[in-house]
Amino acid sequence: MRRHLLSLSTLGITGLLAGVGTIPMALAQPTEVIYRAELSPLNPTITGTDATGEALFRISGDDLNIQITMSGVSPLIEHWQHFHGFPEGDRAATCPTAKEDANHDGIIDLIETEPVSGTTMVPFNNDPVAMDIPQNSYPTAGDDNRYFYERTVSLKAMEAAFAKQFPGQQLDLDHRVVYIHGVPEATILPDSVASLGDIPAQVTLPVACGKIEKAGPGTPVGGELEQAARGTPVGGSSS
Repeated sequence: MRRHLLSLSTLGITGLLAGVGTIPMALAQPTEVIYRAELSPLNPTITGTDATGEALFRISGDDLNIQITMSGVSPLIEHWQHFHGFPEGDRAATCPTAKEDANHDGIIDLIETEPVSGTTMVPFNNDPVAMDIPQNSYPTAGDDNRYFYERTVSLKAMEAAFAKQFPGQQLDLDHRVVYIHGVPEATILPDSVASLGDIPAQVTLPVACGKIEKAGPGTPVGGELEQAARGTPVGGSSS
């Protein structure tokens, strides 16, 4: 009986040690952190539709996965998309409201967003790390007024590129806002609608904006969010 008890005791200690041995491995697994922006329409009287969607930023180890799902945007044109913020790092960016229409032309142009949103920072095109804002590799919406964008980049490379562009600053996702831009070239805009340099205002006109926030545990994101809200699967074009 004593020998039997000793055997059980030995097995118990062995099992305990084995369990302890697995703890560091479990802790070594990268934890996913998610940031999300719910994108709401801007300038719907110009676009003729309500551009809505979601931007997701998933961080796992050195991977930064960026997903943007949009609907209600102008079809068959490229849509510039970025996050904006204040390069001084002294405050968080917010999306504009009607009071940001400084010239009272009924349109919130890109320049009028600067007091509350700051400047254009990171482009969501084919190569976000290159930080090349005017590069024409942004997603094009399908004829169903939708698009889906996804890129995975090195978080370290993105942070290094950001720090080079904005010295002393960090990504600070929850201090940024996401903008979607663009209406067809043929869209008639008043001369009061401003843009950057010689870039046409039709290209930079904001059509949607959303504040980036850290998603808490259990927050529905991506397709889960759409299904929770509408009970339907997400569809759309990709680029």
